[in-house]
Amino acid sequence: MKRPMTCIACPQGCFMEVETDGSRLIGVSGHKCSRGAAYARQEIEAPVRTLTTSVLTRGLELKMLPVRSSKPIPKEKLFAAMDAVKLITVTSPVKAGAVVAADFLGLGVDLVACRELGSGLDS
Repeated sequence: MKRPMTCIACPQGCFMEVETDGSRLIGVSGHKCSRGAAYARQEIEAPVRTLTTSVLTRGLELKMLPVRSSKPIPKEKLFAAMDAVKLITVTSPVKAGAVVAADFLGLGVDLVACRELGSGLDS
């Protein structure tokens, strides 16, 4: 089966046509750099996404802390990841880049804070 795909691996945004057998890439055309074919293969055979969301806080200056996965996770794990995120509450001040949840979902990926968040108490 052939279908269109826009490459997002570089700023060119090539319009590609990919041919698949459902779950495996057979061919790709229209890409202007080598990253296009690699992107198409990844997107067809094992798509991944970086998870960006927020977790609840308690006793801190904001009610939510923005977080992201340290590496992309398999696309089929996103709903399970969001269910797990709902169970996380941060109660201690954090620095940007601090690990909020190590080895998140056993995927070898950490959930990290995207900003510093203090206690909200004036010193």
